Amino acid sequence: MWPLAPKVPLLRQHDAGGNASRTGRDALADAGVISPDARLTILRQSAADVGFREIFISIDGTPLGMLRFGDTLVTDLPAGPHSIRAHNTLFWKTHDIVVRPGEHVTFEAINRAGWGTFGMLFVIGAMPVYLTFHRVDRPS
Repeated sequence: MWPLAPKVPLLRQHDAGGNASRTGRDALADAGVISPDARLTILRQSAADVGFREIFISIDGTPLGMLRFGDTLVTDLPAGPHSIRAHNTLFWKTHDIVVRPGEHVTFEAINRAGWGTFGMLFVIGAMPVYLTFHRVDRPS
C-alpha cells in the first residue's frame, strides 16, 4: 500500500458555512509570509530617452517625485487599486492598476523624440518631447 501523503496546509480558508475566504496572496499576507504592501518601481533608463526634460510622477493624485534621465523611483503601496500618472509638462499618461499584496510592479518612463521634433527645434528653437509610459512587468 502507498503511504498517506503528508497533510499540507491550504492557502484557502473556509468559514463555518463552508465559504472560501482570504485566498492566495491575501492569505500569505495575513500569515506574515509576504508583506501586505506592494512595491512600485519606475525607471527612466532607456537608450531611446532624449535625456532631458523631467518626468513628474504622482500616485492617486499625490506627487511622488521627479525623474531625470538615469533615475529610478521606488515606493511601497498598499494593495488595491491605484492610479499612476506621469507627465513631462507637455504630455500626460495615466495607468489604472490593481496591485496584490507582495507584488512588485515596474513601469518605464521615456522622453522620446518624435516626428518633427528636431525640425521644430531648427524653426522655432524649441521642440516637443513625447512621453512613453508603460508597464514593464506583466501581471501573472
